[in-house]
Amino acid sequence: MQIQLKAYNLKLKHTFTISRESHDIQPSLIACLTLNGKTGYGEATSNPYYNITVESMMAEINAISAEIENFNFTTPEAFHAFLVEKGLTNFAICALDLAAHDLYGKLKGKSLYDIWGTTLETYPTTNYTIGIASIDKMVAKMKEMPWPIYKIKLGTNDDVNIVKALREESDAIFRIDANCAWTADETIKNAPLLKELGVEFLEQPLKADDWEGMKKVMKHCVLPVIADESCIVENDVEACGTHFSGINIKLTKCGGLTPALRMIKKGKAMGVKVMVGCMTESTVGISAIAQLIPQLDYVDMDGALLLKEDIANGVIIKEDASVTFPTLGGSGVTLK
Repeated sequence: MQIQLKAYNLKLKHTFTISRESHDIQPSLIACLTLNGKTGYGEATSNPYYNITVESMMAEINAISAEIENFNFTTPEAFHAFLVEKGLTNFAICALDLAAHDLYGKLKGKSLYDIWGTTLETYPTTNYTIGIASIDKMVAKMKEMPWPIYKIKLGTNDDVNIVKALREESDAIFRIDANCAWTADETIKNAPLLKELGVEFLEQPLKADDWEGMKKVMKHCVLPVIADESCIVENDVEACGTHFSGINIKLTKCGGLTPALRMIKKGKAMGVKVMVGCMTESTVGISAIAQLIPQLDYVDMDGALLLKEDIANGVIIKEDASVTFPTLGGSGVTLK
């Protein structure tokens, strides 16, 4: 098996702001694994919140590149176990695990959703994210991208009024993501007002480790609350299942499709809603997420839609929010 790493700076259409950071460029790592004439592609983005850079991921992977190339590849699951044993961060593992799944499906000549025994008869619609900005700019972003579901980033001193202003411009479903910026009392106070404004659920309103606050929220909040920063790896699902209405799984944070599949199964067994989200990946990462959508209640896979220029072909999210899947096996990715 041959390995190649490619670093990209993905330029965004607009400055992307959440409660704790802003950026215009998303650095991203693409891992390429080639075997028997087929190449699989995987992706992991950098993330300052988790102290992950493209350079740090490349250094990790390059340190074991010879072992990767000598690895007897049979299944993505066996390859993932090998990477975990080598002590790589979950972000680096994600890039390789996604590449391994794409490669495996291409070698089998089947899409991953088919390999997993799921069909595309029904699947959730992805939301489109509106980052924090002035109300005029947030409205302009919505008008630029008419969409049935918006995820609205909040964490300002005027959050409810922002949603009121946006509601005047759209009858779409709203989802709110405060990225850990609220307190329990703020969440409980804001929720009835936001529910009246057509908000479907709240995502990670409290700090990731505020479990006592979440107990209070779950008791008094009139809207469902989905865990994000509180749900990073497989072991987090159990605690989140008793403190939240649902979980948002990020492939980069948990280490790829291999653990994500287990997290989906565990979440469903606990009776909570299951969502998979993105980290402003290109179509490489988004195409991997898309393979999971028949298994999900909600999905946030708009990363490639937020880019000025994409770097890959694969799953296409069309203007009507429907999804076109490639006939190529695996995740169906090719680099441009």
